[in-house]
Amino acid sequence: MRIVIQRVRSVALTADGEPFDQMDAGILAMVGIESGDNNEKVFAYMLDKLVNLRIFEDEQGKMNLSIKDQGLGLFIVSNFTLYGDCRHGRRPSYSSGAPVDEAAGIYESFVSYARAHGGVEIHTGLFQADMQINTHLDGPVTLLLDSDKVF
Repeated sequence: MRIVIQRVRSVALTADGEPFDQMDAGILAMVGIESGDNNEKVFAYMLDKLVNLRIFEDEQGKMNLSIKDQGLGLFIVSNFTLYGDCRHGRRPSYSSGAPVDEAAGIYESFVSYARAHGGVEIHTGLFQADMQINTHLDGPVTLLLDSDKVF
């Protein structure tokens, strides 16, 4: 599983042309899924990072607080392009990402796991929908997370 993490002041998501979900400050997590990601070890590692990363400023202006510390939300959006391989040619290859049916199940399982174990408010996108995401980035602070610890 790969996640692009963005610290945000707000997020508003439209799916298939209709308003779907919105959130005030927190983390926007763009999630890419690979075959084999459907296990509790991956879910636990990724969720722990998401809710406990200290990327929000304390009273001294140091990034020392998490969304859990601040009582902020987590917005989870599926994004298959995170497994796009651009090393060859001009069209990315997505062959290392999970097939659509498998990825849908893993995404839903991860969201359920996050709701049950995250301790923060969870917002989501709509899997395989045409989504437009209006974000107000904060910082900007953008980080990369990979369950295989590639980076």
